[in-house]
Amino acid sequence: MTPTSDPRGLRAELETLTTEAFRPELADIDRLPTAEIARLMNAEDTTVPAAVATALPRIAAAIDAVAARMARGGRLVYAGAGTAGRLGVLDASECPPTFNTGPGQVVGLIAGGPEAMVTSVEGAEDSAELARADLDALKIGPDDTVVGVSASGRTPYAIGAVAHARAAGALTVGLSCNAGSPLAAAAEHGIEVVVGPELLTGSTRLKAGTAQKLVLNMISTITMIRLGKTYGNLMVDVRASNEKLRARSRRIVALATGAGDDEIERALTATGGEVKPAILVVLGGVDGPTAARLLEESGGLLRAALGAAAD
Repeated sequence: MTPTSDPRGLRAELETLTTEAFRPELADIDRLPTAEIARLMNAEDTTVPAAVATALPRIAAAIDAVAARMARGGRLVYAGAGTAGRLGVLDASECPPTFNTGPGQVVGLIAGGPEAMVTSVEGAEDSAELARADLDALKIGPDDTVVGVSASGRTPYAIGAVAHARAAGALTVGLSCNAGSPLAAAAEHGIEVVVGPELLTGSTRLKAGTAQKLVLNMISTITMIRLGKTYGNLMVDVRASNEKLRARSRRIVALATGAGDDEIERALTATGGEVKPAILVVLGGVDGPTAARLLEESGGLLRAALGAAAD
């Protein structure tokens, strides 16, 4: 099955997709009490984690491949249209404050550009050429990863992004919510989380959107764990850009070291407020510059730097 621009062909194609299926048992949902609709939606949502669980081996394999590329300096790029594109942009935008990723290290591309985050951009999702242009602007190469995201698995923008990235030697992942999707077939790592028909026919911002968010959470979070952006389950690379995050930074140092407030403040002052080297200052008994050097030499891995400090 390949995407088609013929209106009749497209309608026939959509009718074959699980995510577009009509559920006659819900035809009178608008007549139900609000509490009953909420109960139905909640029941629907509980099925999503189980659908994600069936794809865990493929998700894990993709993450290991992503982490290997990023360890070489590559970028993680999400590409999608509509809800899928917005979820990719959301995940990418949360990586700098959570993991202190560098500018452009994790990128979210949405068909139609930033304007499409809040409004529909006519025809953008149907353009594989637009996807190619967006990736060319990033100069995608062999160390990069492009994750195409599409609930239907047939969106030309997502498929075009994956095909163009693969031709450039980049790692490719295709995340869809239909089995046998063209997007998964186009990617080196195909991930298909089949959540079934939606409560509202074709409204893939619901279960499909939730499933995509869960998988994107896994891709970014576990990749960052593999890259040493955490120490245990502590976000030691968190960027303290506001008072809440500064308080969280102090708490993370406390949890990692068991040090008192005064020692924590001295360590954070010595490291310019950076959590990871502050922990190394406390646990490794080194000064700020030495902590920075040991972390650089260890590739940012705190456990390795602690081992070096102990030698």
